[in-house]
Amino acid sequence: MTDKTTDTTKNRRTFDPAFKLQVARMVREQGVSVSQVCREMKLTESVVRRWVHQLDDESAGRPGIGKPLTAEQQRIRELEAEVRRLKSDNELFKKSFGLLRTGNKVIHDVVTELAKQAPIKQVCQALDISRSGYYAARRRVNTPKPICQDSVHAQAVFLASGRTYGSRRLSAALRAQGHDVGRHRCRTLMKACGLKACWRRKFAHTTDSKHHLPVAENVLNRQFEPEAPNTAWVCDVTYIRTDSGWLYLAAVLDLYSRRIVGWSMAPTMPAQLVCDALSMAISVRQPAPGLLVHSDRGSQYASAEHRQLLENHGLVLSMSRKGNCWDNAVMERFFLNLKMERVWQTRYANHTEAKQDITDYIVNFYNSTRLHSKLGYRSPAQYETLDSPAAQLPACA
Repeated sequence: MTDKTTDTTKNRRTFDPAFKLQVARMVREQGVSVSQVCREMKLTESVVRRWVHQLDDESAGRPGIGKPLTAEQQRIRELEAEVRRLKSDNELFKKSFGLLRTGNKVIHDVVTELAKQAPIKQVCQALDISRSGYYAARRRVNTPKPICQDSVHAQAVFLASGRTYGSRRLSAALRAQGHDVGRHRCRTLMKACGLKACWRRKFAHTTDSKHHLPVAENVLNRQFEPEAPNTAWVCDVTYIRTDSGWLYLAAVLDLYSRRIVGWSMAPTMPAQLVCDALSMAISVRQPAPGLLVHSDRGSQYASAEHRQLLENHGLVLSMSRKGNCWDNAVMERFFLNLKMERVWQTRYANHTEAKQDITDYIVNFYNSTRLHSKLGYRSPAQYETLDSPAAQLPACA
């Protein structure tokens, strides 16, 4: 069986297109019958009929099955194969060009060079890029952005902020100075100039709530946006590291404008520290009775001295819930800003040095200059002048 199959395969006749065409024309053009052609050529009827049908198809302009018989169809097949190959090569070129290119400028340079030999429309189609984008990029080459001028202004504002402004505040500050620079443009300028704002890090809290002193209710209840100044104040204490030991800072903030209205610093943290900060705020702002003063549950704020000071001026005490720092979030945020923007960038040799620098931050930067997103990117001093002028704060504690 195997030998027979092998012999049959070896003796199988093959016919070139010219022979097939000759046989088919004998039937169609010379009128010879299929059976007579089969006898003379020693062919099977099915084979002859297939060649005749193929000739009919090709004569009618339809691609036949198998290898073409006529020279015209052979040429068409060759051209079709060449078109398929060229399309495949073109797709490979586009893919490799997309992988190798390093930016729009390189692409547009290639288009400009190839446009010397072919129309731009053809070049753009071949490279699979937008013709309008190419023309727009070419126009921009002749009108460079004044990045140098913008970068100078951006660096000046950034340095004036103590290297603290991110792109949002930097944009707001530049706009306030008359420079039309958006946030994304500021981000580009900061990256180009190597400007990086300070970032936060963890720090410990100083609240000592393990005491048996009376605590007040949470009257404020996170209502952090009063409609007028001297309506609600928040207070807290934080610590500052110096080479001479810890320095403690007590501060009082007016929730209306986020302005620091009182502060005090000392190497220890007695009740007198928070009383001094509150006394300063009362002296400067002269609040009416009924002002809400909110703090955490620390022993200093729960002390008899602090309560008496509040009572003497008709002020209402409010305290955060136990273990809930979010009830005093605005004050916590101020301390975080202070440390990010000034304290963590500085090493203080002694307490005097730290006091002077922190006072400078509060008076000359935070209250008067620093832009606050909650205030529409205005400083506390600017915000207060919108509706009710506030008294000027003293230069030091």
